[in-house]
Amino acid sequence: MKGPLSSLKILDFSTLLPGPFASLLLADMGAEVLRVESPSRMDLVRALPPHDGGTSTSHAYLNRNKRSIALDLKRPEAVEVVKQLVREYDIVLEQFRPGVMDKLGLGYEALKAVNPRLIYVSITGYGQTGPYRDRAGHDINYLAISGIASYTGRRDGGPLPLGVQLADIAGGSLHGVMGLLAAVIQRQATGEGQQVDVSMTDCAFSLHAMAGAGYLGAGVEPGMESQVLNGGSFYDYYRTRDGRWISVGSLEPQFMQSFCAAIGRPELAARGLSPKPEDQRELKRAIEVEFEKRDFADWCEVFATLDACVEPMLPLSEAVEHPQIKARGLVVEVPREGLPAQKQIACPIKFSSGLPEPRHAGGAVGSHTAQVLAELGYSAEQVAALKAAQVTG
Repeated sequence: MKGPLSSLKILDFSTLLPGPFASLLLADMGAEVLRVESPSRMDLVRALPPHDGGTSTSHAYLNRNKRSIALDLKRPEAVEVVKQLVREYDIVLEQFRPGVMDKLGLGYEALKAVNPRLIYVSITGYGQTGPYRDRAGHDINYLAISGIASYTGRRDGGPLPLGVQLADIAGGSLHGVMGLLAAVIQRQATGEGQQVDVSMTDCAFSLHAMAGAGYLGAGVEPGMESQVLNGGSFYDYYRTRDGRWISVGSLEPQFMQSFCAAIGRPELAARGLSPKPEDQRELKRAIEVEFEKRDFADWCEVFATLDACVEPMLPLSEAVEHPQIKARGLVVEVPREGLPAQKQIACPIKFSSGLPEPRHAGGAVGSHTAQVLAELGYSAEQVAALKAAQVTG
């Protein structure tokens, strides 16, 4: 089984999280992904704890199903190897600051001259243009400058550092994949490649969705705990008697009626749709009081068979054992060279024709260098010479 993207060959220059997560999705769906890594400057994800069998679990996951070639891109011999690769690997994914690949002789125009069909996806913090194009940043900065953080948190506690990297993944990774595949479809129709400019800040800004529409269309500025879905209504988390939490999302009248009946307060259902902040505060306090009367397990039993949009908040250790997660096959065993198979998160996209089984976890830097160079026609002596000259790892 090859997967729906088996016709794609991608040269991946990215590190850390946004680009590698994007190319992980592509590789899981069958694309051939070749990582180009520095033999001397390690991708910091390789050192990120925790480790299993001497390898970072994050690295082993993010680089599943990918091959690795080690090249010192500051050497002209390495640049020549890349140009040879681009004749076949006609999609490039890179995550350097704007201009870095140009200085190396590997920018879009230079590689387009080698292969006019090239699709060149650039994922950066702020994009290829604008006054912030050269500025350093991380996920928390993109969420701050895009306005997302301004209404994510509690009034008394301020903005929250999220548990997942929203701008990196929902911004950079997922939009990078969408842009890449859109460019592939256009190339199939026109025969032409192009550069795709993905700014994590831009893409985080687009995630405002309803709040952004409300501000731009009606001038309503969102604030912490001021909206229906960010803590400004009963739609929230509630602490149980034993200190655990239950999520309540019973927005529709039928769900609200079911929920209120289950907690023994059917009269509260009529308040659920009230737009008045004071009504919502009173409703939330009444719900808090009820949840504090019973333990987590008791509430789980109460709502287990009810269609009320109420679910327990689970730690990851319990989430992986949840029957829905298990039924969807979201944890897989991935082979590792010389080590036992490792449990990893599976590709979440399901195809009726299926996906190939995971081939291998992320490996050592340059673990496929000799193999890839041989495929390009390099002799064993030439490969050895490049290694001796520290062009490769």
